[in-house]
Amino acid sequence: MSRKLPKPSKLIEPYRIEHGKGFRLKDHDPADTRGLHLKDEADRLLQEALRRLTDAQEKLYAQDRWALLLIFQGMDSAGKDSAIRHVMSGVNPEGCQVSAFKEPSTEELSHDFLWRASQRLPPRGRIGIFNRSYYEETLVVRVHAPTLRKERIPPSLVTKRIWRERFEDINAFERHLQRDGTVILKFFLHVSKDEQQRRFLARIDDPAKNWKFSEDDVREREHWDEYMRAYQDTIRHTAHPLAPWYVIPADHKWFAWIVVSSVVIETLEALNLSFPKVDAQKKEELAAARKHLLEDGPPA
Repeated sequence: MSRKLPKPSKLIEPYRIEHGKGFRLKDHDPADTRGLHLKDEADRLLQEALRRLTDAQEKLYAQDRWALLLIFQGMDSAGKDSAIRHVMSGVNPEGCQVSAFKEPSTEELSHDFLWRASQRLPPRGRIGIFNRSYYEETLVVRVHAPTLRKERIPPSLVTKRIWRERFEDINAFERHLQRDGTVILKFFLHVSKDEQQRRFLARIDDPAKNWKFSEDDVREREHWDEYMRAYQDTIRHTAHPLAPWYVIPADHKWFAWIVVSSVVIETLEALNLSFPKVDAQKKEELAAARKHLLEDGPPA
């Protein structure tokens, strides 16, 4: 007997971080599946979730009041691309935009670290997806200290408090967005070091996946512990009810997709979205249009 998709609130509760104080990454198992063993049923469960997501996204677009920003962070091979592709596969492309943040350009380095992200924020009625984000400024820039020099910040402003100050700036930025109608969901796809190794080897051994592999991936792997400390500190200082973090177990991609889709569904449905009501004048316009169309006779 096939199983129904678990109630979103029950499924996602263990992974939602609203208050970062005391958060420890080691308390979260990258291989967790909440006792579910549904790999064979994952596609059916995901399709059920996507139907609900499609309905909610259509209402979001039609209502044109709220915007939804999804932020995906994770180590190389954590599954950010596949999560975005599978979870958002049923969404109308007209109402969704994906931005991938790679190494900053010369122009972007000439502005504050939030500038390039602010240029790509979703407008009302749309879903915006950030594949990596301004959080790279507290992750890769922190792990690779020389990177900070490229930003040409006045030396007197680069103090021991710079990371705490960036956390403060990010929190203020996200509060501003939330107060203006942008709902923010942040996903850390938590993959284990062993699973990352398996995925890297698969990219090397499979000719069809060779293009995905980069030597930089292996070099970054050497800084694994530093990245884990940076992620833990970032989540501790930037998790709050207005913009929670979700630490998603990512060793099993099918489970990560189900959890992420459940988070998005619950969030959208909690907004009480609906299609705009048609007033009397609009109804008269529709009736007149219908009459005009039928003057040529009924459709064949």
